Amino acid sequence: MERDPGGAESGPAQDALGGPMRDRLRRIPVFAGAIPSFDPDSAPEDPVELFAQWLDHAVDAGVPEPHVMNLATADAADRVDSRFLILKDVGPHGWSFATSAQSPKGRDLKDNARAALSCYWPPVGRQVRITGTAAPESSRTSAADFLARSPDARAEALVGGQSAPMDSVARHERELAEARARLAADPELVAPEWTLYTLRPDYVEFWQGAKDRNHIRLRYTATSAGAWERTLLRP
Repeated sequence: MERDPGGAESGPAQDALGGPMRDRLRRIPVFAGAIPSFDPDSAPEDPVELFAQWLDHAVDAGVPEPHVMNLATADAADRVDSRFLILKDVGPHGWSFATSAQSPKGRDLKDNARAALSCYWPPVGRQVRITGTAAPESSRTSAADFLARSPDARAEALVGGQSAPMDSVARHERELAEARARLAADPELVAPEWTLYTLRPDYVEFWQGAKDRNHIRLRYTATSAGAWERTLLRP
């Protein structure tokens, strides 16, 4: 291990702190757009209402695909995984998303219902984090969600086997063609494993970035009485 002229040790750990990738990352601008203001004192009592307001603002501001969220889960062995998906609904009971019960996320939720959703909208410097327990909706509600999907999305779900090893693209395309033919013959066909899940939150945090790094963080925590307690958090 060598020492630099100032006496500090240099080596892999030191190099990792000052390498070219770190320099490249530090040069990437943040909060480059027009960041909106957020007054937490005027926030509504219910986080669902505030989420709807922020989502509408993101749409109006031209944020691409603001309904895309990251879902984090853990399996029975506490191995954590995350992926992006489409938010399907938000209401009094929570935030809803859909997947096959046989997918990795579906299997995780069967073993461990604790999960988290998050989204980040860079053009407006906002993020939302939701943590709670996910539960499947009824088979009827899940079927309705499946039938509302595009034909290509339904065909893919009928093929199934999400994240499993694939022999070849050609074979998968043949399986998709077969699934499309099944749907054409029976438009009401539903993949039996398709499931709509709703994440019922323990807490929801709204994060408003600021150029001076004086970020505003407002957390809603569910109480045993069914109400919401609001708390400001340090940036």
